[in-house]
Amino acid sequence: MTRIATPRKPRARSQARIDSILDAARTLLAAEGVASLSIYSVAERAGIPPSSVYHFFASVPALLEALTADVHAAFRACLQAPIDHAALNHWHDLSRLVEQRMLMIYSDDAAARQLILAQHGLTEVTQADRQHDLELSDLMHKLFDRHFALPALPDDVDVFALAMELGDRVYARSVQQHGQITPRMAEEGMRVFDAYLGLYLPPYLPKRSD
Repeated sequence: MTRIATPRKPRARSQARIDSILDAARTLLAAEGVASLSIYSVAERAGIPPSSVYHFFASVPALLEALTADVHAAFRACLQAPIDHAALNHWHDLSRLVEQRMLMIYSDDAAARQLILAQHGLTEVTQADRQHDLELSDLMHKLFDRHFALPALPDDVDVFALAMELGDRVYARSVQQHGQITPRMAEEGMRVFDAYLGLYLPPYLPKRSD
């Protein structure tokens, strides 16, 4: 019987080197944006030879894809964090809570804003972001279904993924204009998120008993 090879986890020393590289890239990204990021600048910031960076990341897009995965890991964690079911009276309560948690990640992480919301034109990063959005959409769908009895949703449109993408468009406009998500635009983004979901979710959804 043929055994399928599984990816090995990096050794502790290698993982420490990877973490230092990603930390350096995150710092530079937050301070200077995507355009100024290079393997050499990351190596200098991390205090290691460029060859060590190339050993783990063959290019800047590969490095940015790894950072994008880190950002989406934080988004997944916020969807998986405990929620007080008794405090939810309406599905809008849940959608606002989810969006506020995601906005907190954007607020605390300038690198996340640069990767997801800034205009950088890197196809690899955009594709990685969209793939991660599908995973987040699945988690969000399950989260809503855990607390409320959802109606049948279309198979040919990923409603939750589109709701997140539309909200992000508003946040991106704020970042491009102001360098951050302002309170006013944060509110507008949440309204857009709710408005799109409202096309498929009725004004009242029965709440799960437990």
